[in-house]
Amino acid sequence: MPSDANERTIVRDATASDAAAIASIYNHYVANTVVTFEEESVAAGEMARRVEEVQAGSLPWLVAEADGRVLGYPYARPWHARSAYRFSAEITVYLDAAQCGRGIGTRLYGALFPLLEARRIHAAIGGIALPNEASVALHEKFGLRKVAQFAEVGFKFDRWIDVGYWQRTF
Repeated sequence: MPSDANERTIVRDATASDAAAIASIYNHYVANTVVTFEEESVAAGEMARRVEEVQAGSLPWLVAEADGRVLGYPYARPWHARSAYRFSAEITVYLDAAQCGRGIGTRLYGALFPLLEARRIHAAIGGIALPNEASVALHEKFGLRKVAQFAEVGFKFDRWIDVGYWQRTF
């Protein structure tokens, strides 16, 4: 991304008014990739509910925006519901397909991780449908290390998909 466009990109908390843009970004991955195991498009109203649920749980959901357009988003959600997991969060990031490779994912995770530390999250965990070299590289850039791989746990587009887990502790 040219530096002037990068300078116009801001990272901020997601709001309900971002739900349609977030859903549009996400639904590209639902319809065209195996990076998410959802198989049906998500409506803007459902996405707004998800954003609200994450934020109500005191975890961050952010967006990158330039010139009034949402370019991507990361968020963290509880790793599991039981109370002993309260210091662990699952993280993810999605980018508008046209924004991949422009440093936006790095910028988003760069904003997300300090917020997790401030919220006393001890372990950040990212699940990655494999293979996905770009996602692996982004997670490892932020100090996450591969800790597990489950073979053939997802089935989408008539094929079995492995999922790897990367983890970082603070």
